[in-house]
Amino acid sequence: MKTIALIAHDGKKAEMVGFVKDHIAFLSKAKLVATGTTGSYVKQTGLDVELKLSGPKGGDAQIAALAAEGKIDGIIFFRDPLGKHPHEPDIQMLMRICDLYNVPLATNPATGSLIIEGLLD
Repeated sequence: MKTIALIAHDGKKAEMVGFVKDHIAFLSKAKLVATGTTGSYVKQTGLDVELKLSGPKGGDAQIAALAAEGKIDGIIFFRDPLGKHPHEPDIQMLMRICDLYNVPLATNPATGSLIIEGLLD
């Protein structure tokens, strides 16, 4: 079973829920891990989600640690490119970890779909 992490900035949480609903057949076959608030929204779709801390409280770092340990197969992180985020260093660290350990990282629905299809087909 593949493990997929889900993260979304506040302005992208509704988009993440819609994305999950659009891909529920694939995602129901995966283990899902998410930052706290994003995961609580995703749980409303009926999927089981392992919740980490909220992103600004360390959730991004927790997911990065899982990626570094080889425990995450892909990360879907809907970022708000126009917003300011006080935990930007954590976001940059997560992206660096994905590059360092060759973990697929999607930052929008188009690449998210490609990751899901590639991992779970």
